[in-house]
Amino acid sequence: MSVSIPSDLFQTILNGYLEDNSFIVGSDLSQADSTVFTAITSAPSASSFPHLSRWYNHVKSQQGSSELSAAPSAAAAEDDDDMDLFGSDDEEADEEAEKLKQQRLAEYAAKKAAKGPGPAAKSMLTLDVKPWDDETDLKEMESLVRSIEMEGLKWGASQFVPIGYGIKKLRISAVIIDDLVSTDLIEEKIAEFEDHVQSIDVESFQKL
Repeated sequence: MSVSIPSDLFQTILNGYLEDNSFIVGSDLSQADSTVFTAITSAPSASSFPHLSRWYNHVKSQQGSSELSAAPSAAAAEDDDDMDLFGSDDEEADEEAEKLKQQRLAEYAAKKAAKGPGPAAKSMLTLDVKPWDDETDLKEMESLVRSIEMEGLKWGASQFVPIGYGIKKLRISAVIIDDLVSTDLIEEKIAEFEDHVQSIDVESFQKL
């Protein structure tokens, strides 16, 4: 009885294994590489399975070479209903194959966990802060805005932009960590300076 493993899972296991190994067995191409190659029905995605894709393309380029001359053809592999990628057809081999599959999955998960979480998602935020009138002290208003401090917020460049009738607004940028700071929270904090601020608009918001 042969072992049946879903294609995506099979490719995930192989990709994890080939991250640290150049070939299926040993340090050179062998019949084992050809056997596994013929079991893959289509070229793996380089973005999803980079290590498997690298190995697949290398083996494909060597088809017909002396290293693989003893390997069975793809057609012969398809006709072999009892083909077992783990080397045996009996129940004992099936159990060993299942153990190997679970081991490889565990190793793959452990490696991913060891690498730790990726960098925190950040965004570039630009706000337009409008004063009450032309008598509002814009420098003081900017100082008040910059006085807002919180984890995950870093203020950037600013400028005063004319909006008409001699009135200018403050345009100020900031880099925020998405998981820690929201635009709504920043706007609420700025709105608390009600003696200086009439309104706040999001001029732009871009993921970094």
